[in-house]
Amino acid sequence: MLENIKIEKVLFLDIETVPEMSDFEQLAPEFKEFWDKKSTQFRKENQTAAEAYERAGIYAEFGKVICISFGLVHFKDNTRHARLKSIAGDDEKAILKEFATLLEKLNISRDLILCAHNGKEFDFPYLSRRMLINGVKLPSILDTAGRKPWETPFLDTMELWKFGDYKNYTSLNLLTHLLGIPSPKADIDGSQVATVYYKDHDLERISKYCKNDVLAIIQLFLKYRGEEVIPAERVEIV
Repeated sequence: MLENIKIEKVLFLDIETVPEMSDFEQLAPEFKEFWDKKSTQFRKENQTAAEAYERAGIYAEFGKVICISFGLVHFKDNTRHARLKSIAGDDEKAILKEFATLLEKLNISRDLILCAHNGKEFDFPYLSRRMLINGVKLPSILDTAGRKPWETPFLDTMELWKFGDYKNYTSLNLLTHLLGIPSPKADIDGSQVATVYYKDHDLERISKYCKNDVLAIIQLFLKYRGEEVIPAERVEIV
C-alpha cells in the first residue's frame, strides 16, 4: 500500500537522453550497420536508417544521458516541501558517476526507493546500461541481478496507473491533466530535446524541462495516495 511508504525515502527522478551522435553520418561504420539492423524493427516504409536515427536516443545502446533530474520530499514546520536538482552536461560518464555516488550516499542514510514514470521500462534500465557502457560501477540500488521483483526498490507511476492492465500506456502529461495536477509551464517536450541539445546546446532549458517532469511525478504520487499536492511556494530548485 502506497500510504505505508515513507515518502522521505523516495527519490523521484527523470532522465533526458539523445542520440549518441548528432546525425547518422557521424557513426562509425559498424554502428551504422548495427543501427540499420535495429531500426528495421520500426522504420516506416521507404524510410532509411539515417532518417530513423532521430529515434536513437530512446535506446541505451545508441543514445546517451545528458540530464538526470531528481527530487526529494521532506517536512518543514509540519508542512511538506520538495527539493529538486539536476545533473546535466556533455560528459555522460561524469553525469553518471556523480549520480551513482549520490545514490550510494542516499541509500545508506535512508534505505532508498526510486520512483519514475515508466521507470521500470525506461529510466532504471537505461541508466544501468549506460553506466556499464561507460565503465561506471553500478550503485547497489540499480544492481538488481538475482533479486526477486518484490525485492527491487523501484516504484513506477505509470505501472501504478495500470492496475494490472499489461497493455496500457498513459503519458505523464495526460495523467497530470486527468488528476488536476498543476502542470509547470515548459516550452519544449520530449520529442524536441535532441534538437535543443544538438542545435541550440541549451542544457539549462533541458534541465528545467526535466525538473518539471520530476515535480509532476511527485505530485502524481501524492494524488495516488489521496493527498494534497505541494504548492509552488514549497518547491525548492537547487
